Amino acid sequence: MDEPNSESGLRSKMKAIWRNEFAKTLILIGIIAAGTLAFRIVLVLALKTEYPLQTPVTGSMEPTIHVGDLLIVQGGLNPEYDIMEGDIIVFRNPSKPQELVVHRVIEKWREDGKWYFKTKGDNNPISLPFERKIPEDYIIGKVIWRIPYLGYIKMFLGTPLGMVVGILLIALFLVIENILPSRKEEAKEKSQTQNKDDHKS
Repeated sequence: MDEPNSESGLRSKMKAIWRNEFAKTLILIGIIAAGTLAFRIVLVLALKTEYPLQTPVTGSMEPTIHVGDLLIVQGGLNPEYDIMEGDIIVFRNPSKPQELVVHRVIEKWREDGKWYFKTKGDNNPISLPFERKIPEDYIIGKVIWRIPYLGYIKMFLGTPLGMVVGILLIALFLVIENILPSRKEEAKEKSQTQNKDDHKS
């Protein structure tokens, strides 16, 4: 007997929460954040790399790839068959493993049972010292797609200023969502009051 009442009570509470503009905005932001996270997880699983999206920060690959381009990276590659001379790869800088580099393969060879690669930026006259012998286990993946300019958003949001701007935009959105409905209600009440006064006169 109590179950229908509890269900209707829960529905009433949910409706009350959804009518609250502030709560509704927080829920929508949560859905967007969860969707973004889910999208990244799908990319990681589909492309078989922890770094499915990359953006070059230097012009070393121009005119093929420009600063601010968004690169789609395919991981999980067999270095023998899937990476050839001419491919553009993303790899860890052997002298600074935390730094990722996007350059073109110009030579590959097998040594002591392991594949090694030599790369060069299209805009560089020669290979840099750190990229003359890159082991296969330093390779993140191969660039399979390029989207112009979209990488600027990724670059900006990854900076402290970008994070602050993002938080401020969310805060502004919350304020607007809560102020505008109340202003509309005030205007509506004022209009109704004026109409009543007009009818009385």
